[in-house]
Amino acid sequence: MSKTIENLHAAFAGESQANRKYLAFAVQAEKEGYPNAARLFRAAAEAETLHAQSHLRALRTVGSTAENLEMAAKGETEEATAMYPRMKAEAVTEGNEAAARTFDLLARAEGRHAQLYRMAGDELRMGRDVEVRDVYLCPGCGNVVPGKPSMPCEICGAPPEKFVRVP
Repeated sequence: MSKTIENLHAAFAGESQANRKYLAFAVQAEKEGYPNAARLFRAAAEAETLHAQSHLRALRTVGSTAENLEMAAKGETEEATAMYPRMKAEAVTEGNEAAARTFDLLARAEGRHAQLYRMAGDELRMGRDVEVRDVYLCPGCGNVVPGKPSMPCEICGAPPEKFVRVP
């Protein structure tokens, strides 16, 4: 791998992490009653997203929707079946039950994401878009549910009224 490609991957990772960190900072600023500081963090987070997307374009990482769904399903499956289970086991060994619980919940949510990506990919192979009008996100674990949930989250038990509709 060339140094430039390594640099693009590193820059993408850094910009992506900054985006997520700044969004978390914005939530904290809102909680503390600083809406303008929160606005600055959200603006910077969006800028970091633009930067990360620029790196992806330079890497030629974004393909067709079918290719992207396949790549996303593979990545989510890897997280669900290998990465998070390994991390959970290590957390249990170290006695960090909070981390172990987080890794377990996220592995299950990532598995659900992989299922949804595979479903969408199957539909694309048949020449149509997936039939999902409303999509909801569980704020407790990141579970994604097509249609308005009427039952608690199957992964973390969050009540259905806590789910957030994804625009």
